[in-house]
Amino acid sequence: MTTEPNDLTTTETTETTDRARSPRPQTNPARRPSKGQASDPTAKPPTYPVRHAADDRTTDAAEGAAAAAAAASAPAPALVPVNVRAAASSSTAPSDERLRRWRLVLGGEAADGTGCVLGGQDAAMDGALTALYGRGDGKGQAGKDRSAGLGASAPSVARWLGDIRTYFPSSVVQVMQRDAIDRLGLSTLLLEPEMLEAVEADVHLVGTLLSLNKAMPETTKETARAVVRKVVEDLEKRLATRTRATLTGALDRSARISRPRHHDIDWNRTISANLKHYLPEYRTIVPERLIGYGRASRSVKKEVVLCIDQSGSMAASVVYASVFGAVLASMRSIDTRLVVFDTAVVDLTDQLDDPVDVLFGTQLGGGTDINRALAYCQSQITRPAETVMVLISDLYEGGIRNEMLKRVAAMKASGVQFVTLLALSDEGAPAYDREHAAALAALGAPAFACTPDLFPEVMAAAIEKRPLPIPDPA
Repeated sequence: MTTEPNDLTTTETTETTDRARSPRPQTNPARRPSKGQASDPTAKPPTYPVRHAADDRTTDAAEGAAAAAAAASAPAPALVPVNVRAAASSSTAPSDERLRRWRLVLGGEAADGTGCVLGGQDAAMDGALTALYGRGDGKGQAGKDRSAGLGASAPSVARWLGDIRTYFPSSVVQVMQRDAIDRLGLSTLLLEPEMLEAVEADVHLVGTLLSLNKAMPETTKETARAVVRKVVEDLEKRLATRTRATLTGALDRSARISRPRHHDIDWNRTISANLKHYLPEYRTIVPERLIGYGRASRSVKKEVVLCIDQSGSMAASVVYASVFGAVLASMRSIDTRLVVFDTAVVDLTDQLDDPVDVLFGTQLGGGTDINRALAYCQSQITRPAETVMVLISDLYEGGIRNEMLKRVAAMKASGVQFVTLLALSDEGAPAYDREHAAALAALGAPAFACTPDLFPEVMAAAIEKRPLPIPDPA
């Protein structure tokens, strides 16, 4: 008895045993050890070459999911239970547990070398992993093609989503969902309300929903908005308090006064302004003029313009920027404007009170005309010396390159603090146009990727007109 490759029903113990006995002609190269390496259970886990760069994330997710599954679940009945604290005193139990973990990672192909058979919950977890990451080009039993697949059946996918949420922690579930959408083309299934209710919501899911916004039926839109709102509210709880505190302090320090109280004195500026009053005999400076920090008032002190590239590769950045835009708009001392663009420019400032409305006002995908977007933003600046302009883009310009650079130079010359973020997300080093990034750096506007946790510090530095905390290159 075997299970069809795209059948996501829970695999029973007998089915797993049959599958283990029936060799597969070809195994997944990302999950297969070289010959003889897995035969020694005490050997260190080997490393394997990856044939394609696109397989890296698949391998990492599969191994991470399997490791999480092995750590969270009880050992199968066929294996010797292991007490981790007592592992040092047992000679056989650690070996069995190690084999079990390797079996979950390697996927149970004929050449996995473990000789380990899974049962019960372990078999179900292995079935969920195989449905997504199991892969082979040969023929399986009964002449069937054996390969990864979740099929096109919404009920089957719903069962699979339920399985992975049962067996794996939330962080692993999010990775597996993302891989299922990217690798197996399941985006269209997210147009069904039942699917949205079953998935684990995160920033990447929101980006996928926004890209499907125009194709989404009315019956799904309310569910989609609920999913997006949940993610946005979680992000606001995580980011809002720290952002407000950091920027309030920066606004206080950026307002200089000439008769400060003692605890408000800016000693660095005071010393610099009174160096001519240095007394060599006393080796001291007489501070005839004190310079101090001001205190935030209710009046608008700074203007912030967020100019966001809404091309498909910037989905996560759009989500985070919308949340930060709503947080900045809630601060009375900052006048915030939010503009999104592709080949057209859309001003969403009037929707900043609700970041969910901002997100559903975007349209991910399409071309990129940075010059046109900067021209619009430049026309909205009324106090250049008190304005922070934040361009969030991968800099793949489809417009007029030289005009774009001239606009940046003109804004900086007028006193605008210009910040270029290649990405505003946790994804690490993004893909971007290096030539344009170098040209902006030459103008004094270095381009760099920024995590959401670093963004408040970047904005604080821009408000105070001090060097930006640019992360070290990886």
